[in-house]
Amino acid sequence: MSVYREEIHLRARDVDLYRRLRTSELFRLLQEAAIRHTEQLGMGRDKTLDKGLLWVLTLQRCEIRRMPEYDEHVVLESWPGRSMHLLSPRYYAMTTAAGEELLKASAIWCLVDGASRKVVFPEKYGVVIDGVSTGGEIALPSAMRRAACTQEAAFTVPYSYVDLNGHMNNARYFDLAEDSIPAAAAGRRLRLVCTEYAAEARLGETLQVRWAAEQGELDEYYLEGGAEKTCFRMRLGYER
Repeated sequence: MSVYREEIHLRARDVDLYRRLRTSELFRLLQEAAIRHTEQLGMGRDKTLDKGLLWVLTLQRCEIRRMPEYDEHVVLESWPGRSMHLLSPRYYAMTTAAGEELLKASAIWCLVDGASRKVVFPEKYGVVIDGVSTGGEIALPSAMRRAACTQEAAFTVPYSYVDLNGHMNNARYFDLAEDSIPAAAAGRRLRLVCTEYAAEARLGETLQVRWAAEQGELDEYYLEGGAEKTCFRMRLGYER
């Protein structure tokens, strides 16, 4: 069974003012784990990036029991699910070094032609990753229910938010979101994250970011943003 495993020591740069792992850093760690595992499986940049192919995220879900804190040692695991035509599922789990479950996540990745920006079949380019099942997977993410937004602000994509794919990196959307809503700055504990990436946001592009608060089992915030097209949708659920 092919499961990627990495031990991580959380340092000051990784956490927020409450000494908890930043949401954006968490999703950067998940992204990097997926990339490193793909490389370990022999499907690295020589099969993709060097041939003009890009891995992009389309959907993510994360269920959080406890966000790890400064100076903790954590264990991150990641493994691929069974491919579904154009869609490549991937799963994640994070525990403490002692085995306490911290969070689980799932994601849908797609392979895209870098020139046309169209989704392609990985098998056509010799990119084959066998899926596994550990029994510990959470549900895969799905398209998001939209909400009526009550607040809006403009955001221009800065240079520092753009990655090697030439667009705003998926993890930086969490910085944008948590800078927009009051929950993170107030120290509220994040429990659920759902994201949908529908289109690219390029350097210098100005997005209209809209959001609204909703109440349920969790205090939720729905956010969306885009210019001519909606680029992202997101739900962040905080402990009440």
